[in-house]
Amino acid sequence: MNDQVKVLVGAQWGDEGKGRAVDVLAKDADVVVRFQGGANAGHTVIAGGKKHVFHILPSGMLYPGRTCVIGNGLVIDPDELEKEIAELDPKPEAIGVKLLISYAAHIVMPYHKKMDALAEAARGEGAIGTTGRGIGPCYVDKYNRAGIRAEDLVSPRTLEKKLRTVIDEKNPILEKVYGAPALNFEELYELAARWGRFIGPYLGDSSLEIDSAISSGKRILFEGAQGTLLDIDHGTYPFVTSSSCVSGGASVGGALGPGRFGRVIGVVKAYCTRVGEGPFPTEDFGEAGKRLRESGAEFGATTGRPRRCGWLDLVALNYAVKVNGMDTIALTKLDVLSGIGALKVCCAYELDGKEHTAFPSSATILMDAKPLYREMPSWDEDISRCRKFQDLPKEARDYVRFIEESTSVRVGMIGVGPGREDTILLDI
Repeated sequence: MNDQVKVLVGAQWGDEGKGRAVDVLAKDADVVVRFQGGANAGHTVIAGGKKHVFHILPSGMLYPGRTCVIGNGLVIDPDELEKEIAELDPKPEAIGVKLLISYAAHIVMPYHKKMDALAEAARGEGAIGTTGRGIGPCYVDKYNRAGIRAEDLVSPRTLEKKLRTVIDEKNPILEKVYGAPALNFEELYELAARWGRFIGPYLGDSSLEIDSAISSGKRILFEGAQGTLLDIDHGTYPFVTSSSCVSGGASVGGALGPGRFGRVIGVVKAYCTRVGEGPFPTEDFGEAGKRLRESGAEFGATTGRPRRCGWLDLVALNYAVKVNGMDTIALTKLDVLSGIGALKVCCAYELDGKEHTAFPSSATILMDAKPLYREMPSWDEDISRCRKFQDLPKEARDYVRFIEESTSVRVGMIGVGPGREDTILLDI
């Protein structure tokens, strides 16, 4: 298998622990590329006892000498990005980290956040549960060919022309549909120009950078945000994000032909969580769900919202394996299951009185799915100090092997705690 170019994606509803998985893998990578999403992501890395939460920056920013790329598939909130860079410790320049922002990445403007909040409020009971970060409206403008790209921030004439056009389009909607104040050109232009002065030094051709790195034998890691079941095409639509979270999205959002990718790593939490609205067949509304939330500290890194918690869903996971072409699983938060009591694993759904092992393509159908569980024995031991697979209790090893057998995908990494060192590496 060609391990020079790896793609890492979330295999569930996001929040699988991709940040800590990328942090472990970045040790052996030369270039780390974020390829989709925006500040609605929250990748948490704990290194040296210090917690870092990356919303836009690639999770490889803490390793000396790395190149970290924000790809064309992202939508960037410059204020959030500037804050993230300012809070980095150690500083990128001090450890030789190169940050490159694709000139083709789109910019989240203030009106995107405003329209996100207004549209969500207007949906009432039909609200999707967005983060309110303006991600959806920014992607809408991108595909409507009305977006502001990173390159526009450093081109005054282009910026002025685009902003005037945008204001002419948005103001009637804001004023007449939502009864909101109109946009002010001077305020927007001044803000965007300031962003241009900040972003300008980082801009570059990300496709050329990645191609040159591969040609020179460097190792590349593509980092996805959110998760497969939140993918705009393949997730539980309409309760999804606005970008392509699956492995194929790495080719588009990272500007690299699909034939050049090697290993596809799916990050899988040892149980399931979900933030926001939408179907969640294995959600546990009782004591087990509460214990998973408390033991796993299941609160959104971006919004702080408590996550909905439940049992591992193998029907959904096998769907993610198929859609992504996954050949390796990075299993996270296995330690959270210690002492939880009897474990449940969903192996099939019941729909209309029949058993189904295929994941429904319709969120409406999925709403009616009843999980069919297999119970497995748990363990009480603290496994956070385990560093080899054989160090795990038999019940924990059996749980891992059952996942492998059920998906026909090997587990290459196991997270047994929140820190960088709390990892069992098998083959990844």
